[in-house]
Amino acid sequence: MIRSSFLSFVFFLACVCALADYEDPEMSAYYTREVLPLPAGEVMEPGSIALLPDDRVLVGTRRGELWICEGAYGDDLSKVTWEKYFDGMHEPLGMFWKEGALHYTDREQYGRLIDRNGDSQPDVVETISAPWGINGNYHEYAFGTTPDSKGNVYVTLCLTGSFSAHSNWRGWVLKIAPDGSWSPYASGVRSPGGIGYDSEGNIYYTDNQGVWNGTSCLKHVVEGKFTGCPIGNVFYKNAPNMGPQPKDPVSGSRIVKERELIPELVPPAVQFPHGEIGQSPTAVIPDHTQGKFGPFAGQVLVGEQTHSEVQRVYLETVNGVRQGAVWEFLSGFGAGIVPMRMSDDGTLFIGGTNRGWGSRGKKSFTVERVRWNGTVPFETKTMEALPHGFRLTFTEPADIETLANLESYKARAWTYIYQHKYGSPEVDHVDANVTSARVAPDGLSVDLTVSPLTKGHIHHLSAAGVRSKEGEGLWHPDAYYTLNEIPNP
Repeated sequence: MIRSSFLSFVFFLACVCALADYEDPEMSAYYTREVLPLPAGEVMEPGSIALLPDDRVLVGTRRGELWICEGAYGDDLSKVTWEKYFDGMHEPLGMFWKEGALHYTDREQYGRLIDRNGDSQPDVVETISAPWGINGNYHEYAFGTTPDSKGNVYVTLCLTGSFSAHSNWRGWVLKIAPDGSWSPYASGVRSPGGIGYDSEGNIYYTDNQGVWNGTSCLKHVVEGKFTGCPIGNVFYKNAPNMGPQPKDPVSGSRIVKERELIPELVPPAVQFPHGEIGQSPTAVIPDHTQGKFGPFAGQVLVGEQTHSEVQRVYLETVNGVRQGAVWEFLSGFGAGIVPMRMSDDGTLFIGGTNRGWGSRGKKSFTVERVRWNGTVPFETKTMEALPHGFRLTFTEPADIETLANLESYKARAWTYIYQHKYGSPEVDHVDANVTSARVAPDGLSVDLTVSPLTKGHIHHLSAAGVRSKEGEGLWHPDAYYTLNEIPNP
């Protein structure tokens, strides 16, 4: 989503090639996507979404307006109404409702709006914390989380112009306590498109392809650690709680090699191969609904701006490091996705905006909802790393013969250059052959031996030949696993 200005035109041209409407024809068999009508004549351009009491939905726009939607959960969306709640935010990119107040993160601050006289309009604008700097550069976005279990909020701060840190704390994740006190939490940020949690409360942000990012990725935020881009590390001098500044990585190296030299470096949990699995990841939310949104409860959903999609991520911990697989999931949205929110009843709200960025969806802006219709797709549910390969589990039993047939699978692996230049081609390719398949008797899983496994590589596994007992192919047969660590035998 967020790119340096001198490359904007190049990326725009790449996006235009994909501007034709695209929607997976199979998706409607499992998930229903619906467009919410918007107030006539208004430019919405959603940047954040908050879920309010009484089934109201609040949308914050990139132009600083806040709108409350009534009827967003209703069966008849023609009855949806909108009312402007506030105007004057500075591009809010994170909001939530707590204790009768709207909390928000915008470019300038983390604050809240309070309605004290009960007229359904805020009359108090309160700054809770504003430790970071801005200088007017377009790239200095600030994305904020919902509160964690202790009420803390985490803010991730884009670099200045993608290549520098000219304002305070650019390139960092900051932690803000409920009382407004704050502390540096993690370094190494480049160009986030969103920040959020998994179902266990771990923090992640999406970082976009660019300097020190060979491809876009989902990065695990660990307190006191470094996530990979050294440009903002100039602020270690103001962060005594973080310890010594990490050693700068060597440009032209590989992440797996630099991890051996920089103990503070946390590798991307999941890398998204550029163009193959999106190219501009944004919002990060868990499916916390315990099955109300389908068979992927507990997994992470990631928004995608350029491809106007939602990706699905399975995460696990191997040798103390987070890693996992990503699949394509939901598609066909009207504009590039930036914010997402999942309600307790399993309604996924998404906001789309295109100003400054091209996307497959042609609309300038959109607000949409998605619901599972109760039909379970035949899909790879999880992909787990094994000492000699991967275990695939499925949403329903597969045909045993196709599971056991090695011709059902194709594998390959590669990595990216870890460098100060913008992005990277795929490098260090490996022919990763599937050499054996041990099938569970119930057909719900298969253990694949993949040779060789390569630490630090992205392993692309296609299971296009696998069929369900009814003869159906997998909805999305391609998975991309980031193998930071190989499990011990």
